[in-house]
Amino acid sequence: MRLRWGFVSEFAAVLERLPDGTVKQRHPISGTQVWTVPGRGNRPLVPPPVAHHRLDPAADGKHCAFCHLRYLETTPEKARLVRLEGTPPGAREWRTLTGLTAEQLTDTIAEFRLVPNLFEIVSLDYWRANHGYTVPSELAARRAAYVGTLGGLSHVERLMAIKADSGGSVDSLFGGFHDVVIARRHFVEDALCDDELAGAGTLTLEEHRHYLAFTVAAMRAMYVTNPRVRNVAVFQNWLRPAGASFDHLHKQLVGLDTLGTSREREERLLAENPDAIVNSGRPLALAHDLLIAENEHAFAFAGVGHRFPSVEVWSKDADALPWELSRAALDGWSDLLHACHRATGVHVPTNEEWHYRPPLSPGTAPLRAVLKWRVNTSAGFEGGTEIYLNTIDPWAVRDRVADRLSSDAGPALP
Repeated sequence: MRLRWGFVSEFAAVLERLPDGTVKQRHPISGTQVWTVPGRGNRPLVPPPVAHHRLDPAADGKHCAFCHLRYLETTPEKARLVRLEGTPPGAREWRTLTGLTAEQLTDTIAEFRLVPNLFEIVSLDYWRANHGYTVPSELAARRAAYVGTLGGLSHVERLMAIKADSGGSVDSLFGGFHDVVIARRHFVEDALCDDELAGAGTLTLEEHRHYLAFTVAAMRAMYVTNPRVRNVAVFQNWLRPAGASFDHLHKQLVGLDTLGTSREREERLLAENPDAIVNSGRPLALAHDLLIAENEHAFAFAGVGHRFPSVEVWSKDADALPWELSRAALDGWSDLLHACHRATGVHVPTNEEWHYRPPLSPGTAPLRAVLKWRVNTSAGFEGGTEIYLNTIDPWAVRDRVADRLSSDAGPALP
């Protein structure tokens, strides 16, 4: 990894603690200004305990539209990842299934499902009208086969009735560019109460690795299917305060015909300094003692200059696109991200944002995830000043996560 000391010399201006204890941050890429004022950084992340309710066993598998006994409430699957009996007996083999009919959906239980979003941010009609996109013959054949059964036709008719007010074509139910990756569990195995949610940190290491690999494959497919896609945004909203429609683990992928402001800013910066993004990771973390953990393929550190307390998890491979990473490298990145989710716990609303270099973009930018804890409330003066209050400074974030990782005392932060 190359290191430009001129860039490192600017680290002092990125993060500083004033004599009164106020911490001022400036994001090294975006320039976002964030303050943490004394006395607020020690507040607990998890709210005081609230009454919880026992689960109704009759509702198992039916708690929300993403649960496995309500498959027909989502759009027809693009793919599902299942675990089947393998060889030798008792072994579990992971397998991707595609082309299932409505009648076949309950033949297996999907560990993860890839489905088009019923209410797209960027619709299929957008791509048709603005870019002349035409549905591939494979997708047209898939649609015809699916509605060719009574169950499939009924499923599609019900969904189109739901979409009547928002518009959109039948084709969008099969092959748009806003997808959702849905995990199987709503609650952890053998849960008794409704506060025992199944989040990213409650997956096993193996499950989380497949969750991420399945998502990366879906991301790549968007670029291959539609050459007009310049950028695929990947994110995970956990819990309703973080923007989730359901408290059920899922990621979203949205294909865009523009890079977006943040990536455009990165490209301008990289034109001036090819090492700018790489140096804003590990060198910055080491300069301010923010490193939390690392393995052979990835490292995690407390982020600087975010509006919310944040943990960043970076791949050590600075040049590879996400789907170009070796399986070992992607697994190593997954394991650290999983550990940070586990340390955060399922009761903290979070956003997980993926950042990487889109295929046609120049420069060096590794795959990295920013895990943001949505625990701040706007103070009211941000709009006029563009200075944001972050209640927990990066060193406190580092200590909280590192302590949980080292103590292995359970999934929730104190």
